[in-house]
Amino acid sequence: MDVLQLDVSGRPQSWISAKEAAVIYASDGVAWTLGEAFTVLRGGLQRRTGLQSRIELHPIIAVRGAVPSRAWRQTPALTNAKLFARDRHVCAYCGGRFALDDLTREHIVPTSRGGQDHWMNCITACRPCNGQKGSRLPEEARMTLLYLPYVPSLHEDMILRGRRILADQMEFLLASVPRSSRLHG
Repeated sequence: MDVLQLDVSGRPQSWISAKEAAVIYASDGVAWTLGEAFTVLRGGLQRRTGLQSRIELHPIIAVRGAVPSRAWRQTPALTNAKLFARDRHVCAYCGGRFALDDLTREHIVPTSRGGQDHWMNCITACRPCNGQKGSRLPEEARMTLLYLPYVPSLHEDMILRGRRILADQMEFLLASVPRSSRLHG
C-alpha cells in the first residue's frame, strides 16, 4: 500500500512506497501524520536496549523541510486512464457507461482541425460515438456533449492516478476537491 506524502503545509506531493516512507520516518523527516497506522515494519535488535526497532506507517505523512514539487506548477499529465476516471467511464455523447476497452479519447475539436491534446479539449467517448463523430465538430455531427471537460485539480489528480487508496487518504483528498467535481458523484 502506498503512502500519501504531503509537504508540511498539507499539500499533496506524491505517492511513495512503504519503504520510501520508512526511510523518511527513520531519518526523523516526518513532521506529522494523519490516519490510523496501517502497517508496522520491524527491524533489528538495538544493542543497548535489546528492543526490536519498529516503525508504524500512517497512510498520510507530512515531510519536514522544503519538498521540491513540480505538481503545483503544472497541469496534471493527461492519460487515457485518468481521463476515463475523470469522466467516470461515461461516454460524453450517448451517456453509456463502458469498460476501458470500449472507450476512446475523443477530441472535441479534432486534432486534424487544429484541436489540442489537452484536458479542456478531451472527453471520454465510446468507440461507436467516436466513429460517428469522426473528424467533425460535435455540432456538425449533430451530437451534443452531455458534460463538459475540465482540468483536474492536484487533489483530483492524486485520486485519478488509479492507485488503491485507503479511506483516510480518500477522505483527505476529497476534502479539497471542488464540490462540482465528478469525483464526488
